[in-house]
Amino acid sequence: MKKQPSISFEFFPPKTEALETALWQAVKRLEILAPSFVSVTYGAGGSTRERTHAIVARIRRETALEPAAHLTCVGASGAEIDAVAQNYWDAGVRHIVALRGDPPAGTGRYQPQADGYAQAADLVEGLKRIGDFEISVAAYPETHPEAVSAETDLDNLKRKIDAGAERALTQFFFDTDKFLRFLDRARAAGIRVPIVPGILPIANFQQVQKFAAACGAGIPASLAAQFDGTENDPERRAAIGIRAAAEQCRRLADAGVDDFHFYTLNRADLVLGICAALGVEPAVVPAE
Repeated sequence: MKKQPSISFEFFPPKTEALETALWQAVKRLEILAPSFVSVTYGAGGSTRERTHAIVARIRRETALEPAAHLTCVGASGAEIDAVAQNYWDAGVRHIVALRGDPPAGTGRYQPQADGYAQAADLVEGLKRIGDFEISVAAYPETHPEAVSAETDLDNLKRKIDAGAERALTQFFFDTDKFLRFLDRARAAGIRVPIVPGILPIANFQQVQKFAAACGAGIPASLAAQFDGTENDPERRAAIGIRAAAEQCRRLADAGVDDFHFYTLNRADLVLGICAALGVEPAVVPAE
């Protein structure tokens, strides 16, 4: 690549003590790459609120990383969400990823809570009233599964930006051309903030197929074919995953993109391999 890209990482709250250990191992291994920020997800229906807060606070206290906390509209009143945001501000967390959020499994389509924030744009406005947060929001190169059309989906993104969001992080995708067409449409609609492509390294192809089906992301046949016959060969899968993601990032870089957000799934190995392939040099971590 012609220049070293800017990178950021996403982690998710683990459910067991063993997975908690794995998370912190991943955080420390990826810290040396000096990402611009790291985000921590929020479970469906706000189900990981306390764990998310604890992880974000610990990252703030114990690492040199800049944490960004996911916050959703689901499962809480506006006052409760405001209190969570105020707690983040008081803990020194200045970056929020503001999302509408998904309803808890089995509850059907999203329904706004009567005394809560209805949509992500409303949440962005509410956060700005609490403090001068840096706010990232979600974007969907292949359109949100619940959107009436691509146009209404883009209109929703524009409302979030107009409400005060400084950045859009996209849903993962594997078809680079679809992202570039989406980027052109967003710019034509007057959206000028950075739109950062979300990159999902593939370690388990069957798992990624399920993720893609749930969010409407297409998987090119040429990419799927590379994983044929690798079910019992994790090392080969990892090599293919690193190569595929690195090639995707290089194509994006050739089109002028120099900022990437990696969905780590709390695994450092593939992300380290991809970043090495892109020429991202480890930074010196301050001594504790």
